[in-house]
Amino acid sequence: MEPAVRRQLAAIAGVAVVAGAVAVVGSPDALRSVVETAVGSPLAFAAVLLAVYAVRPLVLWPISAVSILVGYGLGVPLGLPVGLFGAVCTSLPAYLLARHAPREQGLFGRLHERGRRVVETTGAFRGVAAARLLPLPADVISYGAGLSSVSTGSFVAGTLVGQVPWVLAGVVAGSSMRTLAVEGSAGGLPLVVGAAAVGVLVLAGPTLRHLSDHDSVAFPDPFGSQ
Repeated sequence: MEPAVRRQLAAIAGVAVVAGAVAVVGSPDALRSVVETAVGSPLAFAAVLLAVYAVRPLVLWPISAVSILVGYGLGVPLGLPVGLFGAVCTSLPAYLLARHAPREQGLFGRLHERGRRVVETTGAFRGVAAARLLPLPADVISYGAGLSSVSTGSFVAGTLVGQVPWVLAGVVAGSSMRTLAVEGSAGGLPLVVGAAAVGVLVLAGPTLRHLSDHDSVAFPDPFGSQ
């Protein structure tokens, strides 16, 4: 096994071990108790939010679940911008880790090359925004964008736009709760289907153009000019 591959596998294993340890220590029940205690104090609740957004990539909680917490404590008018800002910030660690990972060879190298080709077809901003609209794990998208060398500006803008329906649904759901419940996804099947449909439509144009260009190269027009 090549040294680069061994290093990459060791890095993946290290992230998995840390995530597992944090997941074992933390629990939704403990989080619920802390939030309901802190919700009466703006400073305490802000500290809890910062901590939750910081550890979320490690425990792999969905961003929509944290948005429920935001809506529960802040309501919709303030919760929506806070939730969107938090969604971007909590996505950055995975993106930056992958962005600076070596990708000259090995598994990361293959993922980088495939991701780069996808970004060339869809565009960086469009690709990230569409991926965020699809019901995919948030951190998988962040790692993929980093390995694909998506620029930080395109990643932030795409994440901000693509997370709007998920964050809005979570904040609205949280604001209507009498007792906090972070299990499950906000919005249900209609939101999942609707957001996924929009994501597919966003990608349809550049994908069809790419296929058309590819076909025109592979099969030149026999009636073209000589």
